[in-house]
Parts: sequence; C-alpha cells; structure tokens
Amino acid sequence: MEFLAALETLAPIEALKVSFYAYPVVNGLHILSIGTLVVSLLLLDLRILGAFTSLPEEASARIFRRLAFTGFAGAVLTGLPMFAIQATAYVANPAFRIKMALLFVAGLNAALFTTLRPQRAPRGLAALSLVLWLGVLFAGRFIGFVE
Repeated sequence: MEFLAALETLAPIEALKVSFYAYPVVNGLHILSIGTLVVSLLLLDLRILGAFTSLPEEASARIFRRLAFTGFAGAVLTGLPMFAIQATAYVANPAFRIKMALLFVAGLNAALFTTLRPQRAPRGLAALSLVLWLGVLFAGRFIGFVE
C-alpha cells in the first residue's frame, strides 16, 4: 500500500488532480479509447460468430484488431494516471477488482485469439470475448458507484 500511496503523490499525478483541463481531457480520451476497443472487438467477435458476412473475414479482422490494439493502448495510457489519482481507494474497490480480473481473462482470451486465423478461431472464444469485454466495460462504470 505504501507504493500506491506514493504513486498518488507523484508530481504529474498531483498536477492532474488540480488541473481544471487535464483531468477531463484524460478522462475523455479514456472513454474514447474504451469505445474504440469495445466496438472494434464487438464487430470482430460478431463477424466471427457469423454476422456481417458481406465483409471479408480476413481483411475485416485485420482492421478490427488494429483498432482494438489502438483502443487498448489508449485506455492503458489514460487509465494509469487516472488510477494513480486514487490508487489506494481503487485497489479496495470491489468493482475495480472485478474489472481487473475480467481484463486479465479477456487479455488471455485475446492472446489466444491472435495466435489463430480469424476463420479458425473457435466461435466459443468470440462469444467469451463479447461477454468478457462487456463485463470489463460495465465493471468499470460501477467503480464510481461502489465502495
């Protein structure tokens, strides 16, 4: 816990806490990144499950994966400073813990997915991906409402 408390007092984090503009911008970019991540994975998973058959599977998977990676990178880069603002409180928050657990499992699922060609990815992995990423999204929304 000392590490988390120290994280909260870093100069850039202190500046983020008091800035009228910085926090809303970081938060907005976080939401944009999450939207990019979730929508691209939703489209990829639905394509694998048989939707949007007019889209070529290989090409659309390539685009959706790139978008998902970009969204994930943006979510991490913006999420870490937002976490650091109240790191000790977030670690104690059950919704945050659920989000992190789901994120870990979703990451494992995504890693398995990337080793497979889209047409060979089991439909079960795509269905699991849908559930996990939506779970991450909703758990994240509950963080502010659960103590």
